[in-house]
Amino acid sequence: MSDSTREKTELGNYFVANYPPFSFWKPSFLSEALKVLNSPPEKSTPLGLYAHIPFCRKRCKFCYFRVYTDKNARDVDSYLDAIINEISLCSRLPVRGGRELDFVYFGGGTPSYLSVNQLEKLFNGIKNSFSWSGSREVTFECEPGTLQQHKLAALREMGVTRLSLGVENFSDEILESNGRAHHAAEIFRAFSWARELGFPLINIDLIAGMIGETTENWRDCINKTLEISPDCITIYQLELPFNTVFSKELKQVNQPDPLSISDWPTKRSWVKYAFDTFLANGYEISSAYTLVKNKARMKFVYRDELWHGADMFGTGVASFGHINGIHLQNLDAWENYLGELQKGVIPLGRALPVTPHQRLIREMILQLKTGYLESGYFENKFKLDIFKEFGAQWESLEREGWIKLGQNSAKVTMDGLLQVDRLLPRFFEPEHLNARYT
Repeated sequence: MSDSTREKTELGNYFVANYPPFSFWKPSFLSEALKVLNSPPEKSTPLGLYAHIPFCRKRCKFCYFRVYTDKNARDVDSYLDAIINEISLCSRLPVRGGRELDFVYFGGGTPSYLSVNQLEKLFNGIKNSFSWSGSREVTFECEPGTLQQHKLAALREMGVTRLSLGVENFSDEILESNGRAHHAAEIFRAFSWARELGFPLINIDLIAGMIGETTENWRDCINKTLEISPDCITIYQLELPFNTVFSKELKQVNQPDPLSISDWPTKRSWVKYAFDTFLANGYEISSAYTLVKNKARMKFVYRDELWHGADMFGTGVASFGHINGIHLQNLDAWENYLGELQKGVIPLGRALPVTPHQRLIREMILQLKTGYLESGYFENKFKLDIFKEFGAQWESLEREGWIKLGQNSAKVTMDGLLQVDRLLPRFFEPEHLNARYT
């Protein structure tokens, strides 16, 4: 059996974003979550904020996030009132413990869907509850076609330090086939404006394996990325979670591969080509998905703090957070989310208390995505030697060529980085192995 036959892109999640798996988060744990939210925070734990803006011009066919394409201006304003109210409620919880925000992340959906007036309303509303004057990073996701020069100037003035452009591909045909709303010309225009305005860090996202992708076009995308020269490049491999448009089409057609979706070996080869090319042009590897021009200067605080156990209020419909050792997700229906906030109630939908051992696993597998970790961090924080606790797993990874073990360290090989997410479940506790991830 060939690699391509063994590793077709099938339904289900591939990307490991958190631990324990989301399928174990339950409404029955909400009483425990409320106790945690009404308790003091753990000492010296940084605090961040995620704000979900769920509006889009179109729904991408590979998107699995909670987004809406049918809301009018009045709906948007109602939502902004709700999320500002939620953030205010969070700011008054005992678990805040007087902390200000170490990082802020605006994700979606499409945060740049909002008008300048709506953005000012949102930003000012947040700042009435939290100061972010001392925040180390404020990230804002953008869809290139929603940007105008004056909107970017407003974002720069309002304090955004890390602008992330959802480029995905430079081919108009591929963008349209995958349900993206923007075109290549809008990418170059938006990037040029952002550079002129002096954003401290500009990231672009690419996706390997979009429907219709070819080796020739992918290489052209890499060359065009080099031409605009972003500070940071993030590359994902297309997956098919159960709730995407593509996934539903697969089920309806009921054929093994009706959309000619690239298999995993092909996607990995494309990512390897991208990494090799960017490395040859002065970029450095920051994680299994990310390259930066200057690793010492260009940090991704949101990612690094979460991967080291930071607290984060996840605000907005269906948003995920983590506070004081408990995972949280908000209600995922528009009416329920807004309804709870109209009553002055934090709109939690489900939760999961995380044991100390699970917190160790979570931080370890997420940090492994950076390509390197040392045991000292975990010994200091969890009083445990990870290379003894998980000796069999580390030995198997080294034997199979995915990592190289040092005296007190593990370094992921390039082949390991290209498929790191499929390696991580071997560290899961027995009850989480072979379980549905979401």
